[in-house]
Amino acid sequence: MADFFATCPKGLESILAAELTQLGASDVKETVAGVAFSGELEVAYRACLWSRYASRIALALTSFRADTDLDLYLGCFNVPWETHFSVDQSFAVDFSGTSKAINNTQYGALKVKDAIVDRFTKRSGIRPSVDKKIPDARVLVHWKKETVSVSLDLSGPALHQRGYRDETGEAPLKENLAAAVLARSGWQNEPLLDPMCGSGTLLIEAAMQACDMAPGLLRSRFGFEKWLQHQPEIWQPLFAEASVRAKRGHKEALQQPDRFVGFDIDNRVLQRAKTNANRAGVGDLIRFEQADAMKLNNPWPGSKGFLISNPPYGERLGEFPELLKLYQSLGNALRTQFQGWKVTILSASPELLSCLRLRAEKQYRLFNGALECQLRNYQIAENSVASQKMVAEDFANRLKKNIKALDKWAKQEGIDAYRLYDADLPDYNVAIDRYSEYLVIQEYAPPKTIPEHVARQRLLDLMQATIEVTGVPGKNVILKVRERQKGESQYQKLNAEGQLLEVKEYNAKFLVNLRDYLDTGLFLDHRYTRRMLGQMAKGKDFLNLFSYTGTASVHAGLGGARTTTTVDMSRTYLNWARDNMRHNGLTGWQHKFEQADCLDWLRHCEQTFDLIFIDPPTFSNSKRMDDTFDVQRDHIDVMMMLKNILNPDGLIVFSNNKRHFKMDFAGLEALGLVAENISAKTLPKDFARNPQIHNCWLIRHAATEHGQA
Repeated sequence: MADFFATCPKGLESILAAELTQLGASDVKETVAGVAFSGELEVAYRACLWSRYASRIALALTSFRADTDLDLYLGCFNVPWETHFSVDQSFAVDFSGTSKAINNTQYGALKVKDAIVDRFTKRSGIRPSVDKKIPDARVLVHWKKETVSVSLDLSGPALHQRGYRDETGEAPLKENLAAAVLARSGWQNEPLLDPMCGSGTLLIEAAMQACDMAPGLLRSRFGFEKWLQHQPEIWQPLFAEASVRAKRGHKEALQQPDRFVGFDIDNRVLQRAKTNANRAGVGDLIRFEQADAMKLNNPWPGSKGFLISNPPYGERLGEFPELLKLYQSLGNALRTQFQGWKVTILSASPELLSCLRLRAEKQYRLFNGALECQLRNYQIAENSVASQKMVAEDFANRLKKNIKALDKWAKQEGIDAYRLYDADLPDYNVAIDRYSEYLVIQEYAPPKTIPEHVARQRLLDLMQATIEVTGVPGKNVILKVRERQKGESQYQKLNAEGQLLEVKEYNAKFLVNLRDYLDTGLFLDHRYTRRMLGQMAKGKDFLNLFSYTGTASVHAGLGGARTTTTVDMSRTYLNWARDNMRHNGLTGWQHKFEQADCLDWLRHCEQTFDLIFIDPPTFSNSKRMDDTFDVQRDHIDVMMMLKNILNPDGLIVFSNNKRHFKMDFAGLEALGLVAENISAKTLPKDFARNPQIHNCWLIRHAATEHGQA
């Protein structure tokens, strides 16, 4: 009898323990991500060949107490390695765990490697070689608290590598996890459909089980084959028996054709699945078809079976809009096409699973690599029907009402970028903006009193309702999370897709980027302000400070400005401004661009202007600015500098987004300036619910106000 240890993904311990017991193991004990057991060598061989759930099978060699790295070295030096592999063979060390003495696994592996090499060198004068990729022997060492466990890997490549899959779909499911999904579903040779089969792993694993095929039968090698204590006389009959059983099982399985069906929308992935199935020897048992899971039909009308799948679940929240419709459609198809069926879905997103609108009979926690997943089993009722109720119904009704009022208005205005919804209902605290055929949903950070899972589910319901009401496909819905911005955080890059979309605003065309940044490149609430600047700009020298993407400069240029000067500290946004100007045919010497700290640029500016637009941040502590900026505190200092470059009949259009901003009229008067609040005139209809979103002022020389020369 010997002691062994089988590793597995977390969540599979109990089914692995039951499997090992069936294979003849004794003293079976579950631990985290593994099972310890005892048995003769034949049991270990059977486990390597037949275990569907294990990742590795290891032979326990020794365990010892260690407090220092020297203890580790000496304990490993004393293992009789020469009885397990020769000096002519290669080896590798896998080290896991930490202790007070060693908190770096690479260092731990190095100490073990040194101990093994030194033992061989002392005994034979020859150093064995290390091969980390394909060693003849793999040594496994785990240090937990004061105990070091040393074992020899018998598996070779991880046991989930059955040998049939060289190519995978985009998000491969490991074979042992796929087998566990089948086990937890309760499937026992019934008709099986995977409507999003990807590389076919679930179906192939099921077909192999139906054929009584050992999962290790196709593997090219095992770790024990070069072990000095390997006993071929035990192993070879086991392998021969498995081969006979597989051939007999496959022949019997062919008597029940068309039991396994896999759909996928991607034909290239389907071709890989077919190749994998053929390599596994079950290609003649599985029917693969290109089909859209959004339009799912029962391949066996009138019959019952199992539907088991691992749909995409989006590891980032921003990927969810495209998936909401998929899960919703799948849920409706299950209710209308698969009455009486058993359904099992594996997903890392409980929220997306909730979009199925099905009540789970059982659920399990599994891990796909490091990613925690939920496996849910459902029984579809015999009399189930499609879900008729709209999710987030009160929100959906409000959105319908807004669309009815705003779409017609936007068309009359000649714009295709505008706000559809702005936190109208307190439970749905988002802004929704339409950009032509796209929607951007910006979630405002929920109050801390709202549990995170509640806020997340509410957001998913809202997105689902938005897609239903607007008819915009999920792939055209972009989700962003907004929080209070500081300094340059509005410039924070979220992605790097670089996809630009053209939107129209009156006679201007703007390039927006809906995915890569928190902001899109177009502040929709300033639409009327930009139009006004265009109407004022003819024949004038125009200055745009804190210009962002230069959209105000575009309107001024199209309005006939003699010159435009566009100033911003961000190179990215200044280049974007150039692109916007060029996109509207505004090129040439008269259109200047300055990358600079706007306040510092003002201090040194010698040119004068007829029309100045300044829209500074509420607050900035940018690393590229010498000091902080607060628009309430500092606006008079800014006006002092602007006065010096404003022509006698010139006009300043001053806007900012500080709520409850208070203009310092006395400070302006001392400078010889006067201000007129035009905020109400610059508020578009789509922002009528939020009059505090910005304030806007016309500021001119007092002498001009009184009609003096």
